[in-house]
Amino acid sequence: MTTERVGLIKVGGREATVIGSDIKVGQTAPDFAVHALDWSLKRGLADTEGKVRILAAVPSLDTEVCDRETRRFNQEAASLSRDIAIEVISTDLPFAQKRWCGAAGVDQVMTLSDHMSADFGEKYGVLIKERRILRRAVFVVDKNNKVTYAAYMPALGDEPNYAEVLEAAKKALK
Repeated sequence: MTTERVGLIKVGGREATVIGSDIKVGQTAPDFAVHALDWSLKRGLADTEGKVRILAAVPSLDTEVCDRETRRFNQEAASLSRDIAIEVISTDLPFAQKRWCGAAGVDQVMTLSDHMSADFGEKYGVLIKERRILRRAVFVVDKNNKVTYAAYMPALGDEPNYAEVLEAAKKALK
């Protein structure tokens, strides 16, 4: 049975229902199925095995904050080790993500769609039931699939602490 929680976040001024439990530092990160820009099925962890992963859950690339966050991670990726993979996950359709990436020049991060099954959203406690979008959160998962950083933003418009996320990813490389 899937956990449903109310009181964690508001959407449109109303309390929203979040599906799934929060991920905690120290736990084994659950693998998840999402779709790439070409609709191919991807395993978020298995397909990046041996790397440190930054997993960024965003509501929609077509919003100002998500646009800014994804561009920032794309820019930061250029100076990070090739052993760090950045995955930005939303419930946007793959063709919308592909269009957005092309227009934004985003090519260093993987944008992945949780539209079909919301597998990531449920497993990481970020699926907002009423809108079927993801609440903003960022996770760092080390090479052994252990969560070394987890941050859930208190409001959809709040950006993550980029310096903390990047430091956690660099630390997880060691």
